[in-house]
Amino acid sequence: MLPHLTFANANINFLGHRHLAIGISLVLVLISLTLLATRGLEYGIDLTGGTVVEVGYPATVELEPIRRQLSDSGFLRATVQYFGTSRDVLIRLPPRDDAPDQALLSNQVLSALAAISPAGLELRRVEFVGPAVGEELREKGGLAMIYALFGILIYIALRFEWRFAVGAVLALVHDVVLTLGFFSITGIEFDLAVLAAILAVIGYSLNDTIVVYDRIRENFRRLRKESSEFVMNSAVNQTLSRTIVTSLTTLIVLVALVLLGGPALFSFAIAMIVGVLVGTHSSIFIAAPAALMLGVDRKVLLPVKKEGIDEDTP
Repeated sequence: MLPHLTFANANINFLGHRHLAIGISLVLVLISLTLLATRGLEYGIDLTGGTVVEVGYPATVELEPIRRQLSDSGFLRATVQYFGTSRDVLIRLPPRDDAPDQALLSNQVLSALAAISPAGLELRRVEFVGPAVGEELREKGGLAMIYALFGILIYIALRFEWRFAVGAVLALVHDVVLTLGFFSITGIEFDLAVLAAILAVIGYSLNDTIVVYDRIRENFRRLRKESSEFVMNSAVNQTLSRTIVTSLTTLIVLVALVLLGGPALFSFAIAMIVGVLVGTHSSIFIAAPAALMLGVDRKVLLPVKKEGIDEDTP
């Protein structure tokens, strides 16, 4: 019989270590912001504009000779990388003011590569995105994240209490910044699929946070004589099993996507894996401690005591 994973009787003092956990998160957030300010992100062609040319070779090829040949042929700042196998090569060309039309440009690239390539070179795909379109997509993507966070702030403020809303948004900002920082330090391409993954991470992390907050509210009504820290710590422990099982099952699927999904899904799956990990951390170590530090307590959450009803009445 398989062992049953359960944390029903867990009594881990998460909030007792909140200062250390928040301190570590602050350091990671500052590092991520510094990386974003200095290194930035490796935007994909759909966010910067330019041309993507995919070519296939009959045998394994080295990338460095291809880079030199393209540079010598006038294709400066061209990005060359494998696309799936060492016989498939993806070439990204930044937008140019004097760029020819798509068909002519792809023919020029093939002509340049044919000089150093054996017979059998094949053009697989050509895509072009204008720089104005790429800039518009970046702007709308950023606005989408801001609108999502603002809508979440309003929803949680109405559903729970404004201090909970601020705590949840702080946790979500933490998740987004750390995910962006990971892409900055690794240099993995940031495209529309990654942007969609980050929006999905916001929803995933928020779902965990809402579960914790709902249990905190219930515990304040049930554990009337306990301290706020004890009540919140109990809520985090009571939802720990759900949080871990949900995260593990999600990660299994995402790891399968990384290993089997191919290059088209790689960046998306990596963004989701990082987001799930930091989202799980923030649900446990950021959301509840932030609410506690913002002053959430029994007086804030419990309804006004009605006249003639004893406070200890369940």
